[in-house]
Amino acid sequence: MEGRLDGDVVMVGGDARQRFYDSSGYGRPTGDGVALAPVEAAHLLFRGDLDAVDGMGFREFLGVEDCVVRFLVYKDFRERGFYLSPAREGWIDVGDSDVASDAIPDSHGGDADAQAGPDLIVYPQGKGPWDDAIAYRIRVVGERESIRASSLGHCVLAVVDEESEITYLDTTRPAVDGSTAYDAPTDVVGDLLADRAVLWDPPDELYGAAFYGQRLAGRGAEDGPLQLSLVETAFLLGEGAIDLGVDLTRVVDRGRRVEGDRFDRRLAVYTALREAGVVPKTGFKFGADFRTYADVESVDDLGHSERLVRALPADHAFAPRELSLDVRLAGGVHKRMTFALTTPTGDVDWLAVERLTP
Repeated sequence: MEGRLDGDVVMVGGDARQRFYDSSGYGRPTGDGVALAPVEAAHLLFRGDLDAVDGMGFREFLGVEDCVVRFLVYKDFRERGFYLSPAREGWIDVGDSDVASDAIPDSHGGDADAQAGPDLIVYPQGKGPWDDAIAYRIRVVGERESIRASSLGHCVLAVVDEESEITYLDTTRPAVDGSTAYDAPTDVVGDLLADRAVLWDPPDELYGAAFYGQRLAGRGAEDGPLQLSLVETAFLLGEGAIDLGVDLTRVVDRGRRVEGDRFDRRLAVYTALREAGVVPKTGFKFGADFRTYADVESVDDLGHSERLVRALPADHAFAPRELSLDVRLAGGVHKRMTFALTTPTGDVDWLAVERLTP
């Protein structure tokens, strides 16, 4: 059986509908056969189910259509027992994701910023394009491409590295909230010292119940002075909970001298987390801005933190290597990697990314 190129699809006649679409979910039916996307035709050529396309075998066709990266992902899902379809406009409703990426070249040789929607739609095992069910919306990228953070959240990234190994990263937009509640005191006296503040006689609940700061005498101390990070200091000062003899502007200016615009982002994220009932603490040991605790009742009965959070500009573009590193580290310490995408006005959108095994 042979196919012919017709624009950006491969047309196959005869009993192609029965052989390819009805039995295995390839392509879309036409009046006299099926229309195949190039990646589907490449896979059928690879399997030997299609003899040629305009006289080209698998090797020649793959070179002409230049769809090797997408082919590798398509082939991987087929070998895992899934049916899947290219996300082409008019072929399938991609649901809650962005616009289908039909117009994007298969080569993926450029900047992935141009692409917002999925490349492939994967159906649950045992289902196909004739069923109203989607398992994964797959976006295919090479390891050297860049990916806008704002374009993620409703898809699975299939990252193909230089040795053709595939890493799947599930991206979602989670609700980040918790149940930690504490009525903060007012005007607790302290001093601003270098890149932190010290409260000399704080109420015990400020640390013990709300988990602000760290005891000056160390984690095991039951009472005594409490040291605060600059971001904790700025937040509590803004809430009127502490009195350092300086105004909030002084603390924010000091934070900006220490870490530039990153301080504003971290303060916005810290504020959003506290207002959502989540306790943020430093994530320095994990290479993140914060680790978070959703449900703190007492520091004496503190569980493990659930998330690692990095505060990033809303227009940040990831390198796949960066994502892989963060997600691998978070998974290794049993936490969920979450990115706080922060605008200059302090609005925060949450993006969670984690490894996926289809």
